Amino acid sequence: MDTHARPRWLTLVISLPGRRGTARMRVWRSLKATGAAVLRDGVYLLPDTSAAHAAFEKQARVIRAAGGSAHVLRLDEVAREQEQTFRALFDRASEYGPLIDALNKLRSTLARRRSPQASKQVRAIRRAFQSLYAADHFPGAAAEQTAQRLSEVEALVAALASPDEPRAHDGAIAALDRRAYRGRTWATRARPWVDRLASAWLIKRFIDPKGKILWLMDIKKIPKRGLGFDFDGATFTHVGSRVTFETLLASFDLERDGALTRIGQLVHCLDVGGAPVAEAQGLATILAGARARLSKDDALLAEASRIFDSLYVAYQEE
Repeated sequence: MDTHARPRWLTLVISLPGRRGTARMRVWRSLKATGAAVLRDGVYLLPDTSAAHAAFEKQARVIRAAGGSAHVLRLDEVAREQEQTFRALFDRASEYGPLIDALNKLRSTLARRRSPQASKQVRAIRRAFQSLYAADHFPGAAAEQTAQRLSEVEALVAALASPDEPRAHDGAIAALDRRAYRGRTWATRARPWVDRLASAWLIKRFIDPKGKILWLMDIKKIPKRGLGFDFDGATFTHVGSRVTFETLLASFDLERDGALTRIGQLVHCLDVGGAPVAEAQGLATILAGARARLSKDDALLAEASRIFDSLYVAYQEE
């Protein structure tokens, strides 16, 4: 939410009989997850958004079903002093401190940790950050600092887990004509993960539908006329802050497609960290299951392609 614009506000006013403690606790936990502020006992506050309205109405139904009363009210005009008081109730800056401390501790001990342990811990910190960020209606410098530090540590952990992951290099990205890249052999490392899977889908779907994807156990064995992607020295790989998928978007003038750009943000989040994306953890879980279930990389790409096709259509509709 824009931290400078003056939002309108929603309040939820509830009352429950004293014997309905279980329902009261259930509602309190649900409202806490939304980041709602407590004005007083039984009175909750959120910035006026469609999501907030849906959340308050949902809890209002729970309260009424339990025999209580509930009212969702909109506050259109709030005095500036009251506005400042309301905003102060949503200050979550101090809650990012423990996450930064955990990231600093993890970073200082990475050299002594086995990669699976570090990966598990940084994933837990990522989940905690995403949960906090989702409930932070006015994220500020603390949220930005935590996101940056998390991205740095995730990149270090990824380097430990996959030492053959490509390292980003600086340089301009040339604009290319897709017509000159048809019917080619595109080669990348075997047992692909999100950036390679998404890039292979992008190539087959938007760049070279008749092209062939070759999975290499040894990147030195790339065919003479093959186009490498997502490894050091490849034709298409990480450039600056872009992951390979984003480099391909920029190379072939696909960045104007909003749905592809959103998928790029999702891939970036999962590959090197950075700004949180709501769908990231769900996509990672689905792809991890597919990767564990399917031993053939072509079959894995076919499965992943159906997932990316569905994401693309969903993002287009939004």
